[in-house]
Amino acid sequence: MSSLKETIEALELPVPEDGICNKLSAYCDALWKANETVNLTRHTTYEKFVSRDLVDTIQVSRLIPAGRAVLDMGSGGGVPGMVLAILRPDLEVTLSESVGKKAVALEAIAKEISLDAEICNSRAEKLLEDFSYDFTTVRAVGPLYKICTWLDGVWSSAGKVLAIKGPNWKNEKNEAAEKGLLKKIDIEVVAEYSSPGADWNSLILQLSAKGYRKR
Repeated sequence: MSSLKETIEALELPVPEDGICNKLSAYCDALWKANETVNLTRHTTYEKFVSRDLVDTIQVSRLIPAGRAVLDMGSGGGVPGMVLAILRPDLEVTLSESVGKKAVALEAIAKEISLDAEICNSRAEKLLEDFSYDFTTVRAVGPLYKICTWLDGVWSSAGKVLAIKGPNWKNEKNEAAEKGLLKKIDIEVVAEYSSPGADWNSLILQLSAKGYRKR
C-alpha cells in the first residue's frame, strides 16, 4: 500500500514538509482506528483522504491569514478543523462537536498525535454566545439555510464563515434567500477548485454579517 506522501505525489498535489506529512499520517492512523467503534469518516484510504479531506483543507488554509483564531463547526472526524491545525500550527483552532462520543474520540486523537487544538463537546452556536473567532469553518454539516439559522444572532462572533460546498450550492443559496436568511449576510465565492477523480468543482463560500469588520 502506498504511503500518504506517495499518494499526495501520485495525485500531483503539493507535498507538505516531512514533519507535517508525518503528523497527517499519524492522524489518519488514529482516525481510522477510532472509526472502528465510532462513525467518524467514510474516507478510510489515503486516496480518499487526500483527494477529498486534504484538498478541501488546503483550500481553506489558503484563505486564513497567520495567527488567526478559527472555530470548526460540527467537526465530526476532524475535517477540516483537525487537519487545518496540523497544516497550520500558527492558527488557534477550536473544534466543536455536539455528539459526545465523537468529541471524546477527537480528544483521544489529538492527544495521541500531540496536536495543539481545543476540542469542545458543544454546538458551535453555543460557543459563539461567549467567544468570538476570526474565522469559522463549515463542511458537511447541513445546507446553507440551516447554517444561517444556527448562526442567526452570533454572526459577528463567527467572523468570516468559510463553508465548503459542492455543485448544489446555488440551490442552497436560493433556498436560504427564499427563507429570508440572507438579508443581513454578505455571501461570495472565494475559491473554486477541482478534486482528483471528481467530475465537479467544489467551492468555498464566505459568509459574514453585512459590513463585518474584524475588531
